[in-house]
Amino acid sequence: MRRLVVEDEEGIAAFLKQGLLEESYMVDVANDGQKGLQLALSGDYNLLLLDWMLPGLSGIEICRRFRIDFPETPIIFLTAKDKVDETIFGLQSGANDFIKKPFHFNELLERIKVQLRPKTGEHDQFTLGDITLNTETHEVRKNNLEVHLTQKEFALLEYLLRNKGKVCKRTLIIEQVWDIHFEYNTGVIDVYINAIRKKLGLTDKEMYIQTVRGIGYVAKEL
Repeated sequence: MRRLVVEDEEGIAAFLKQGLLEESYMVDVANDGQKGLQLALSGDYNLLLLDWMLPGLSGIEICRRFRIDFPETPIIFLTAKDKVDETIFGLQSGANDFIKKPFHFNELLERIKVQLRPKTGEHDQFTLGDITLNTETHEVRKNNLEVHLTQKEFALLEYLLRNKGKVCKRTLIIEQVWDIHFEYNTGVIDVYINAIRKKLGLTDKEMYIQTVRGIGYVAKEL
């Protein structure tokens, strides 16, 4: 899943996007309220970072409209407003948290992690046969032995495991994992899939990650 930043100050928006990408988050950016609401309502995000004051629609308006369809998705306001009544107003409109501008990126990152922390009864671990992937510790294990993957390999395996049993199309993989939204040679996916299979030491009898010729890949139990 992706994160959405709605921020009209281009310098701040670029800073946030770069920082989140470096943390292996997938992120989209909108620079005005109308575009932000349009993207938010697509349902493809598991966290929103909203500026309060935006051209077109305010962050409060986006928050209220978004909450109608997505009551559980975390929303963090990025704002210079710091009065108690303004904070209360924002929380009553559906926000989960506030961070005051200017802020340290590390503080924002920790607030994001808190909001994305699995709720009681939810799991941050995925399994595929004797393979486990833990999003909290960023560990992958096979037969309880740690397997070292690069950030992109981990993100690709996580995407496949989150969609276990479903065929993941190449175009969606390249968009969701590589954050590329235009025509692109998806052959790079094959290189990463082969690297993952090799690092996991998958045998012919352990083809948990299967190729769907002409379409993409599927992670499934044997």
